[in-house]
Amino acid sequence: MTISVRNTPFDPWTELRQYQDKMLTQYGKYGATASFVGTLRDTNLGTDVQGMTLEHYPGMTEKSLQHIADEARQHWAILDILIIHRYGELAPNEPIMLAAVWAEHRAAAFDACRFIVEELKHRAPFWKCEDLATHKRWVEQNTLK
Repeated sequence: MTISVRNTPFDPWTELRQYQDKMLTQYGKYGATASFVGTLRDTNLGTDVQGMTLEHYPGMTEKSLQHIADEARQHWAILDILIIHRYGELAPNEPIMLAAVWAEHRAAAFDACRFIVEELKHRAPFWKCEDLATHKRWVEQNTLK
């Protein structure tokens, strides 16, 4: 399992491929990979968004993500988990996060991946400040599922 919180841009598809290529000990064991990539939209609440700054508490954030991943492992038969999340300044269309789950069967992979994404959105200590045309705005609520 790998959890990475970073302030540099990343290509989720390259990260996913590289991580899966390193899973040599799991070769032939997994039958499903479920992944989710979250990207920054250029609009929110009817307003154009020019960018966003994501803040977090180092250490606390990684522990929170680890706890969420551990909970997923308790509920589903998972072989491996990869979570990458950005912080810092982001532009529209840049990936914010990648969550990937490997499991023997698709139901466990899909369900665990969705659980991780939803719990991360609600529980992980990230704070979003949107850059709008005329001012900055803190995001006070999570978007709909």
